[in-house]
Amino acid sequence: MCGRYSITTAPEAMRRLFAVSDMINLEPRYNMAPMQSAPVIRERDGVRHMDMLRWGLVPSWAPDESRAASLINARSETVAEKPAFRDAYQKRRCLVPADGFYEWRKLGREKQPYRVSLEGNRPFAFAGLWECWNKGAEPVETFTLLTTDADSRIAHIHHRMPVMLAEAAAFSAWLDGDVSERVSVLKAYDGEDLVFTPVSSRVGNVRNDDAALLQPVEELEEPAEPATEMSAPRQGSLF
Repeated sequence: MCGRYSITTAPEAMRRLFAVSDMINLEPRYNMAPMQSAPVIRERDGVRHMDMLRWGLVPSWAPDESRAASLINARSETVAEKPAFRDAYQKRRCLVPADGFYEWRKLGREKQPYRVSLEGNRPFAFAGLWECWNKGAEPVETFTLLTTDADSRIAHIHHRMPVMLAEAAAFSAWLDGDVSERVSVLKAYDGEDLVFTPVSSRVGNVRNDDAALLQPVEELEEPAEPATEMSAPRQGSLF
């Protein structure tokens, strides 16, 4: 599951990377959270546009918006069949720009957050799906992130990770490729530049959204294995 990410790349750099025709003047976000608005890239008539959509998918057929918080992620293995995602998978795919995401590793009674990114804080995109819900007073456009089994380098942190797309060919394959091209990018990122860094527990609070969240901290230690005492031999035992 991916429940937090960052997008701090300058707008002009994103425009060049994603070949977007029109850009939004974005402020850096160090702690993007579900139910917040985030930049999403969609293709219309062969042209890529960047729009602000809310994170947490509301299917077009849903009677209300109550499920949005539980649909921030979609499993790539089943997205083509699940009723909440299958129509969007066929018709409404998108790129979600990012330069890192956060996952928590359980260490005894504590949890250590990590930021997973590419070397040099290089920007990339998550594979996403979007929907438009029209049953309220105003249309609501929302999105979700696709996930897959985690790469072996970060599987000790969490067993799932978002689908990361880092090259122009992958962007095109996801946005307008055929079925086989789409499926080919739905996998764990295996580039050698994948890195993970322990960061402050402050990232757990959505009100914290500042550059200090990206700074490495001292990693929590693994809890010691509890000592086991050997039972005293019973009277009359040979051992």
